[in-house]
Amino acid sequence: MTYQEKLSEIRKQMKADNVEAYIIPSADPHISEYLPKHYKCIPFASGFTGSAGTLVITHDFAGVWTDSRYFEQAAEQLQGSGFELVKQKVQHAPEYIQWLAEKLEKGAAIATDEKLLSILLGDLLTQQLSLKDMVLLNKDYLSPIWENRPSLPAEPAFLLAEEHTGKSVAAKLAAVREALTKYRADYHLISSLDDIAWLFNIRGKDVSYNPVVLSFALINQDHATLFIDTDKLSEEEKVTLLKSGTEILPYEDIEHALAHIPAGNSIFIDPKRNCYAYAKLVPASVKIIKDTNPSTNFKAVKNEIELGNTRKAMLNDGVAITRFLIWLQENIGVIKITELSAAAQLRKFRTEQEGFVGDSFNTISAYKAHGALPHYAASAESDAEILAESLFLVDSGGQYLYGTTDITRTIPMGTTTEQEQTDYTLVLKGMIDGCKAKFPKGTCGYQIDAITRKPLWDYAINYGHGTGHGVGFFLNVHEGPQVFNPTNTPVPIEQGMITSIEPGVYRPGRHGIRIENLVQTVTLEVNEFNEFYGFETLTIAPIDTTIVKTALLEKSQIDWLNNYHAAVFEQLSPLLGAEERNWLEEATKAIS
Repeated sequence: MTYQEKLSEIRKQMKADNVEAYIIPSADPHISEYLPKHYKCIPFASGFTGSAGTLVITHDFAGVWTDSRYFEQAAEQLQGSGFELVKQKVQHAPEYIQWLAEKLEKGAAIATDEKLLSILLGDLLTQQLSLKDMVLLNKDYLSPIWENRPSLPAEPAFLLAEEHTGKSVAAKLAAVREALTKYRADYHLISSLDDIAWLFNIRGKDVSYNPVVLSFALINQDHATLFIDTDKLSEEEKVTLLKSGTEILPYEDIEHALAHIPAGNSIFIDPKRNCYAYAKLVPASVKIIKDTNPSTNFKAVKNEIELGNTRKAMLNDGVAITRFLIWLQENIGVIKITELSAAAQLRKFRTEQEGFVGDSFNTISAYKAHGALPHYAASAESDAEILAESLFLVDSGGQYLYGTTDITRTIPMGTTTEQEQTDYTLVLKGMIDGCKAKFPKGTCGYQIDAITRKPLWDYAINYGHGTGHGVGFFLNVHEGPQVFNPTNTPVPIEQGMITSIEPGVYRPGRHGIRIENLVQTVTLEVNEFNEFYGFETLTIAPIDTTIVKTALLEKSQIDWLNNYHAAVFEQLSPLLGAEERNWLEEATKAIS
């Protein structure tokens, strides 16, 4: 069935139900960013494979709302599909709601699969549509036309030992229950897979790149239930969880459990990370308390065991990155290297490291103009050969049993232009300023975002993505609640949080540059004015300095870079062979 034929079949169902518009979000019942194949609804319906977007279908229009990261990709993938690209002005904003209110008649019916809608979005839709007497209906128009739809994943799960996590399941449950007491909540529903993975020290392979397991959790002061495909756990693992106070029930039983919460009780639900359909299952006699999952905040602040293990992951990842950079330098112009073959070689170097499980996201291996696409994904059709000129952007990461990595390096492959050199230096300035920022306790991510952007703003340059995101411990490479972007998100940066700092410059049709390190928040100083925080850089890998325009750098920035490279050589050199050490010594030599 072609995309246009699928569109026609959806419209037939809409007509039969007197529905004027159908909304398809990029989500699953867990409101995940990365989805199992069973829930990749947008690629199925339209062919668009970006990780952020929403389809809106009316009887005479079909559009994909997405942000600037995916404009070029969407325009290319949607050709001949019957869908048009609608360019969002603000990343993640549901701008299609206003469009629907303007385009449709008063009293129109709009439908969506409410299992794919967050409570926050469902409430907003209902509120905004009601202003024109429009109604929201719960309809699934994809399942009837999705032949051979992928099944839910059946890969086994596994438990992590406390020696790796630093905290037992029982202790984590106690912390969550203490938070529930403060909210005066009797029950707590958790649908977000990374929160469940952290809380129950469980990992799996149900979603590409994220070591999570499809599951729900329902917790009260006396009992915890994990709703999961029971075949995913061994009998021994079930006993281990039972000893921690956790009962195991089938995945699908969550609906019955929610519908039968006793009257007069209250339930705590995160409106951003639970689906609208399940919130509607809760009896009207049960009070719903809406706020961020307590586990989201607990998970973001890594304990000393997690931080120590993460440092080990960074060292091993740094070895892999160093060997990749050496391989690239030695083989460019000698053998044919393409974006895909380079990414495969980098993965090979990572697989040689102890405890490597897999990539933490799909490697962005982007040469020349492809680098100007922040979320470019090389394919057999687009796979460019890398030549001894211009810039090669590689954004990659690894999942290790003891940590998660995410690193971007932009590599000069030979001759570069003045503009490439200037842009590279400005991005480096921004990354350094972010990494060496000193700020009072209570500072939020948007303030670090501005500090990082300023060296680019000084040249009237900006970038369309956030400066940084939280990173999990052997978990999702994108983790909240903290985020470094221009949005005024009122989440203070706390000690122990791991966050990326990754400014960039993107010139369509020419080149893209991004440099990224991961940092953890630490205390630098306490005085009569406040407690002042800063960052410890966790990523350990060389940053190319051959095209840096040192005249554009301040002394403090040069000092930071030289100190960083001295630390890189000191920590990585004992893990390398003699020739590799010699290469690294040259790559990390001080600049002036």
